[in-house]
Amino acid sequence: QVQLVESGGGLVQPGGSLRLSCAASGFTVSNYAMTWYRQAPGKERELVAGITSAGGRTNYADSVKGRFTISRDNAKNTVYLQMNSLKPEDTAMYYCNAVSTVVAGVSSYENNYWGQGTQVTVSS
Repeated sequence: QVQLVESGGGLVQPGGSLRLSCAASGFTVSNYAMTWYRQAPGKERELVAGITSAGGRTNYADSVKGRFTISRDNAKNTVYLQMNSLKPEDTAMYYCNAVSTVVAGVSSYENNYWGQGTQVTVSS
């Protein structure tokens, strides 16, 4: 059974840190492009950080560059998001996403999985 389970969210003061975890089961994260998204109330879901399957290249939203770091532990089949220097505007539900494209002959299809989310609240 394919599953993504996020954890590590909570309430933190501005300037604080949190580390989110995304534990995968039923598939191998190193074979997938893994991405963290977030959605604040009344706003659209936005990409926060991603890591590719091959090579492990990372990319970040401009708003989190230099503060957030995405990483992957293949042995634990888990992806992390280290968040430092948190700001109130980082408050949102954070979601983990896994995508892979499978080529089968002349056709292809996409596997796309989402976790249930973990809430991050930055407030004094």
